[in-house]
Amino acid sequence: MRILIIEDEKKVASFIKRGLEQESYAVDVCDDGVEGQHYAEVNEYDAIILDIMLPKKGGLEVLKDLKSGGVKAPVLLLTARDTVEDRVKGLNIGADDYLTKPFAFEELLARLRVLMRRGVSGTPVLKFADLSLDPATRRAKRGEVDVELTVKEYALLEYLLRNPNRVLTRTLIAEHVWDQTFDSETNVVDVYINHLRSKIDTKDFSKKLIHTVRGVGYVLKEE
Repeated sequence: MRILIIEDEKKVASFIKRGLEQESYAVDVCDDGVEGQHYAEVNEYDAIILDIMLPKKGGLEVLKDLKSGGVKAPVLLLTARDTVEDRVKGLNIGADDYLTKPFAFEELLARLRVLMRRGVSGTPVLKFADLSLDPATRRAKRGEVDVELTVKEYALLEYLLRNPNRVLTRTLIAEHVWDQTFDSETNVVDVYINHLRSKIDTKDFSKKLIHTVRGVGYVLKEE
């Protein structure tokens, strides 16, 4: 899953980015409102972490423009100001949640997970056919068999499970599982798809779930 952080405090941004990457998210960071809005408009993100106090363009103004422009990614506002007026204004403009600095990373992570699963199924466990993934425990299962995953395999499987029956291009997969520095000329997406297949589409299961769409990408579907 791909997250955009728009935060001008470098220590805060680095702290969040490092923590999210350890949780297998792909993360982009912008340190001013103008650049952040541009990133949010031209890329597809699963969530946006937006600071209110930003140089060049304030966070609330960015939020207003993103929502009026049709950006659908849920937005978690960050601010050092803890007033009812600030919270209400941000939520009325279109923010999905609000977190006041300083905060514990565990709380930010929990809030992000809630925001991202709202648009999926309302349940924390992602399921498709007999395949399941619990983001809270990071446990994957095919039928009754536990599946051990590396960090990137987990991120790739989560993205597939959040988009079942949708053909995902290699570019889309790379953007959501890796960050903006990813080299699109490599075959790493295909390599990791093969790793996943070797774990969830084994000969022990008659139905294969990950399918190749020749010349395009991959789709998670039942045969």
